[in-house]
Amino acid sequence: MECKGFLFDLDGTLVDSLPVVERAWTQWAERHGISPQQVLDFIHGKQAITSLRHFMPNATEAELQHEFTLLEQVEAEDTDGVHALPGALALLEQINALGIPWAIVTSGSVPVANARRLAGGVPLPEVFITSERVKQGKPQPDAYLLGAQGLGLAPQDCVVVEDAPAGILSGLAAGCQVIAVNAPADSPKLDQVDLILSSLEQLKIAKSEQGVVIELIA
Repeated sequence: MECKGFLFDLDGTLVDSLPVVERAWTQWAERHGISPQQVLDFIHGKQAITSLRHFMPNATEAELQHEFTLLEQVEAEDTDGVHALPGALALLEQINALGIPWAIVTSGSVPVANARRLAGGVPLPEVFITSERVKQGKPQPDAYLLGAQGLGLAPQDCVVVEDAPAGILSGLAAGCQVIAVNAPADSPKLDQVDLILSSLEQLKIAKSEQGVVIELIA
């Protein structure tokens, strides 16, 4: 693979925040009398407000915003167990050393994303796309299109690195190359991604005159 820049998802791609996410949403589901498993099967990779609208179809906008604020506070304050995933920090260190443009493109809000980024020791990128900046969240292409624009690159020159089905669909819809890491085997359109990894440790990158060369370590 060749590219000119990287667009990384955060949760499940660079940091493991699964315990936090599942604690917060399980509590929310139980409070609303909804099956926690039903909620957990839906939420991953999506903006919180999208999930709230899905499970509270009759709620007013004010009620939705109230629930969002409560949930955001819980998720931003609870970072117990959040850590960088294998290979993530080494890969970002290499990317920075080579001067390769990169961004984080997350469905999380600023408070939640920053809390998890800091807990995982992930450096702050020049371009940080959060839910506040995107009208339509993943799986729509808006977030990754905005990320590519922020890097000053065409979408097709960017590689999206994602774990969630919604994010994979978003990257493909944006016209980016896509690397799926630890993605569920039944993810839609998984056969259309460029690489499938179990860990970021499998990636090897180098800089060439044309851009960035990405190889898979056996």
